[in-house]
Amino acid sequence: MRRATSRTVRRCLSVTAVVALTVGPLLATPSAMAADGVELPVLAGPLADGDTCAKASGQRAETTPWTLTTLQLPRTWRLTEGEGVTVAVVDTGVGGNIPALRGRVTALGAAGYDCVGHGSFAAGVIAAAPVDGSGFVGVAPKARVLAIRGTDERGTPDADLVASGIRTAVDQGSEVVYVANALLAGRAQLTSAVEYAASHDVVVVAPAAPDTAPEDPDSGAADTTARPYFPAFVAQALSVSDYGPDGTRPEKAPEPFAADMAAPGDTVVGTGPSGGGHYIGTGSSLAAAHAAGAAVLVRARYPELTAAEVVDRLQSTAYPAVPPRLDPYAAVSVLLPGTRVRAATPPAAHVVPSASADSGRRAVVIAVIGGVLVVLLAAAAVVVPRGRARGWRPAGG
Repeated sequence: MRRATSRTVRRCLSVTAVVALTVGPLLATPSAMAADGVELPVLAGPLADGDTCAKASGQRAETTPWTLTTLQLPRTWRLTEGEGVTVAVVDTGVGGNIPALRGRVTALGAAGYDCVGHGSFAAGVIAAAPVDGSGFVGVAPKARVLAIRGTDERGTPDADLVASGIRTAVDQGSEVVYVANALLAGRAQLTSAVEYAASHDVVVVAPAAPDTAPEDPDSGAADTTARPYFPAFVAQALSVSDYGPDGTRPEKAPEPFAADMAAPGDTVVGTGPSGGGHYIGTGSSLAAAHAAGAAVLVRARYPELTAAEVVDRLQSTAYPAVPPRLDPYAAVSVLLPGTRVRAATPPAAHVVPSASADSGRRAVVIAVIGGVLVVLLAAAAVVVPRGRARGWRPAGG
């Protein structure tokens, strides 16, 4: 699935008035402006000692975020909204009191509580339903969410937890698995977990790079060097990088290594850890959330496709760029060569029963009687006028 394209065409994106966010450490400022001028709290990364847990946001993005229009999601929802598909969110957990996800989240173990807020944010990007007073909607607003912890409570990722989360998601019946983390360590167990998912026909989507650049051990500066991260670098995983409203990536963002595709990931609106308010965030993990939502839409629209065919469809229909850019509408609407189309069931034919022998005899009798009546009427037409003319006297009288 490590595909590349020689074309460098970039999609013309409408530039939305937003405050650009830097990516270190997701992020230095406590709030930022959404496209409609509403100040939203900023999504945090792993919490340091002494940091308090994320709280419900008191602000909402009331207008449609740029991500929905760029991905043509309103058009896409005419064809599918992801109903009937379960997506696992292997992250920091998903809060249990989020109106846009109400009734569609199953949390395993401690994953029903989200101290960091990242898992709740990602779950909203993937599957948030419309809510009155909000312009934000997830990519697949009727999908079901399985929340699994891939980090400790403070959001520090662990390769063993992520690998275990992928396997658990597969065993619990998820058809798409979203992994929030990009890790340098744990190659063996993460590769094995992704291969396990692929062998069970499950799509795994992961960020091609971490949201914040690791520090150089010598200088202490951010190291944005492109390098392979896991589980995204595993061949069977869909590796995703990010771009912002103007089509570019932040200057200090970690460079992706051979990403399969790109999706909106900068200045993204999402749900908070509880309540109906919104946060704003940046990073490849949020781009991967958009791609995971698109994978849900394809699985709902084409349930006969295998996991590998779903990923191939997402890549084949992506907008040509380097890397190709996610296009959910094309992914669910374009008829690719070799696509298996389910034939519509033809309407039942109405068959007229054949006539019986008795009915045939009755028809002959009716015809004979009709013929006799015709003859009698014709004779009457001749006789009656003549009889009237002679006063009904006999002809010889």
